[in-house]
Order: sequence, then structure tokens, then C-alpha cells
Amino acid sequence: MAEILDNVNYLHPFREGNGRTQREFLRLLALEKQLILNLNPPNERSVYERYMKGTIDSELNILTDLIYDLIDKEIKKDS
Repeated sequence: MAEILDNVNYLHPFREGNGRTQREFLRLLALEKQLILNLNPPNERSVYERYMKGTIDSELNILTDLIYDLIDKEIKKDS
């Protein structure tokens, strides 16, 4: 997921709305794998700073750690 995010960020031609679109795209990818990923937690300045550092500097290790930290480890099962 971090590599996908990095590539999409590099290829995306527009700066405005870029991050919001990418975060939603990753959230949907995670849902396809039955994972909950919230890259927009409220009042989490450190998440924003890590996200920006990872995407601006193309730091895959930062993005990987951030995504891993924000994935809800409990996979939902159908009732």
C-alpha cells in the first residue's frame, strides 16, 4: 500500500485535493482486503506530519510504518 501511495502521489498532476483522494483510495483498497484503515484520525498531528514526510520525500519506510500503525488489526467477519 505504501508503494502504491508513493507512485500515485508521484504521478498525480494536481496538488489540491491530491492527499484527500489518495487517502480515500487507500481506505478503499484496505476495505477490499477486509481491513479498516483511517488515514484521517481526528486531532492526530503526528499522523499528518508522518504522511506529509513520507509522501513529499518518497520515504516508503515512513509510509509503511504509518499505514501499519493505522490499520485496525481486527478483521471484520460477516455475521
